Amino acid sequence: MDIKRIKLAALTVLAALVCACAPDLGLDNPQIPSGGNGGSTNQGSGSSSDGGFKAEEGLGWLFSGDDIPEFHLEVSLAEWNRLLGEFDKNKNTSEYIHADVLCNKGEEKIRIGDVGLRLKGNTSRRRPEGNEGMMHTAGQSNWHHCHYQLNFTKYNKDVAHELHGVKKLYLKWFKDDPMYVREVFCFDLFHRVGVWTAPHSAYCRLWIKVEGDPSETYLGVYNMIELVDGRYANARAEQFAFKDGFLWKCSSGASLSDASDHLIGNDGSDKIYELKTQTAEYAAAKAQLQDFIKKVAGKGDENFKNWIVEVCDVELLLKTYAVNVAVGMWDDYWKNKNNYYIYFNSKDLYTYKFFFIPYDYDNTLGTSHLDMDAGRQDPLNWGDNSNPLIYKLLKYEEFRKIYKDALLSLVDPVAGEFYYTRSMARIREWHSKIGDYVSNDTGEDMSIEDRPASWGNHGEYRLLEESNNFFKIRAEAIERHCR
Repeated sequence: MDIKRIKLAALTVLAALVCACAPDLGLDNPQIPSGGNGGSTNQGSGSSSDGGFKAEEGLGWLFSGDDIPEFHLEVSLAEWNRLLGEFDKNKNTSEYIHADVLCNKGEEKIRIGDVGLRLKGNTSRRRPEGNEGMMHTAGQSNWHHCHYQLNFTKYNKDVAHELHGVKKLYLKWFKDDPMYVREVFCFDLFHRVGVWTAPHSAYCRLWIKVEGDPSETYLGVYNMIELVDGRYANARAEQFAFKDGFLWKCSSGASLSDASDHLIGNDGSDKIYELKTQTAEYAAAKAQLQDFIKKVAGKGDENFKNWIVEVCDVELLLKTYAVNVAVGMWDDYWKNKNNYYIYFNSKDLYTYKFFFIPYDYDNTLGTSHLDMDAGRQDPLNWGDNSNPLIYKLLKYEEFRKIYKDALLSLVDPVAGEFYYTRSMARIREWHSKIGDYVSNDTGEDMSIEDRPASWGNHGEYRLLEESNNFFKIRAEAIERHCR
């Protein structure tokens, strides 16, 4: 395969990240498709909004503007069959294969050769083609949607193999979201209210061509998500005031109440707390995390209050959680001990600021599970009080007021970004842009449907209908419990 670039685009000069106020992220229309189903035509160059991004990271080019990125992946037959075989041996495989990538965005066409491609997801990881044991046969494939990760510099660690400075990218299919909007909506909402710690998300379109196939396979509209890793921290160095801190991925069971050694591991260990940056300094990072957890769980009353304001931007954390609870994110820290990151902006054992980073928001906006009714649940009693961080914060009236005010501001009829007419209008606008591009060659998820995930416990919720409208019902619950 030809590994040269078709065009090396100049980076747009972007404004510096804004620290104190909510940034204008230029995401009113998150990535609008430009061509037809199965095609790759490009119309226009897109807008040049600064998006609050650092220019050297390239996130502004990728995640803002009006042109949806189109990713065309080319894979040799041997490499694709190797991916299928690795999945058959281990359903949780993170094995990379070699691929070439053509990215079209507006008038720009950028080809990067020899890119790392792997499957992604936890419980959602699946075989991209056929049944177990089946290898690819040209023209006779049985394609499935699945999550992918692109690592542009996996095999060639040079600038020429970066996509406008971006080294890794998560391409996520709308597995649990027949509306094709939940996670895009949530991350957009975070940024609209000034939660700059949230990763960026936008629509993209995806094609794959395996060597020998007569044509590309169009996989449809995907969710393109910024990975939370070292580059994520670098892009927010001004806000963090430090770019080389310890970043932890916190997965199912991460209650911040138990600092036992067996729960904590280095990158790739699949532990509840997994260090993702500065892995060579694992011992120091582990000691810092354990000390933090012990203080979250152990400090009481005024000792906790005095400590938390020293190590945390409490207002930012509570604003983050107000959005989290408003959108009905039950698979989170407070309810399910899951799906978040923590970043420490110092390597010192005791002196640091920690930042809570929200992640994985597809099970929201009415998709409920466990014993939760995400629409009607009391936002002041959202989850399990044995998960101490948020529960202990809300024991103090001044913090409780910050949280309630943030919730009420979201549903304010005049300016609330979560108010139902405003939310419905945004969804309709997005659907008008992607609706014609959802149908795809897998035969799966072929149309937009206004309903939650089929496995949820409250299938009545709708986002664009007046009856059982999630936004209205959620606002009523917030008003009832927070006034």
